[in-house]
Amino acid sequence: MLKTGEMFALMTAVCWSITALCFEAAGKKVGTLALNLIRLVIAFIFIAVYGLFVNGSPVPWGLSFHTWKWLVFSGIIGFVLGDLFLFKGFINVGARISMLMMSLTPVFAAIIGFFFLKETLGLIQLAGMAVTVSGIAIVVVGHGKAIPAGHNYKKSIIGVACAVLGALGQAGGLVLGKYGVKGIDPFIATQIRIIAGIAGFAIIIILTGKSRIVINALKDKTAFIFIIAGSFFGPFLGVSLALASVKYTSTGVSSTITSIVPVILILPAVFLFHEKIKISEIIGAVISIFGVWMLFI
Repeated sequence: MLKTGEMFALMTAVCWSITALCFEAAGKKVGTLALNLIRLVIAFIFIAVYGLFVNGSPVPWGLSFHTWKWLVFSGIIGFVLGDLFLFKGFINVGARISMLMMSLTPVFAAIIGFFFLKETLGLIQLAGMAVTVSGIAIVVVGHGKAIPAGHNYKKSIIGVACAVLGALGQAGGLVLGKYGVKGIDPFIATQIRIIAGIAGFAIIIILTGKSRIVINALKDKTAFIFIIAGSFFGPFLGVSLALASVKYTSTGVSSTITSIVPVILILPAVFLFHEKIKISEIIGAVISIFGVWMLFI
């Protein structure tokens, strides 16, 4: 029987699978900057309504500076930097390949822990990192049609690199988020991260003179529907469940379970989009997930 933390992590993986498909579709229509800002604003509204009914206030007042500090840093690194790169990956190489890169998140979390928290890695953990990278390499080399039509080799390489940087940002954001979420509602912790994310993307859009793209994005009804759905299952529900998971289990265990997203995405790829999945993709996915699991046994 799954424990509380593991169950939350499994629910997170399902939510992130749904949001990956939604944001891939929306991102191709409106671009990553507009998508990121709009989805965070929508998620903020979802959590504000949640806070009003559960805590009597739509905004998390009265929290300590320590909590705000770590969660704001977590939001900037995870939502702004991490998600900006990840969404670039969605557009260039698709949701399944991008999310497979996200299976590197526990590896990066282990590396960050080694340098900043003085955590050491044993032989099994090092072997797990090697197995994970090998599995991802198998998928990337053999994915073929997994990359959207019309994308050249250079663009595909850039997409994979962006997705890897997204994983690095997610790892850093999750580690910092675990410091801030102690003793508070994970949904409220997510709201603080979202506030930081909104501020970050708003600054980027203003400085780059791309405010118009947000207005144009809101006019695309189809994309907006995808953004609403992705916002609910992603930054509102999925991220909150991820923070809830790390409250009850280790970051490594939680990240390992949530990394099954690429495997989950194989099912809609076959049954909804009628894609042909290569054996190498399946083998690579299994190997990478097994490697991540090895990191924390």
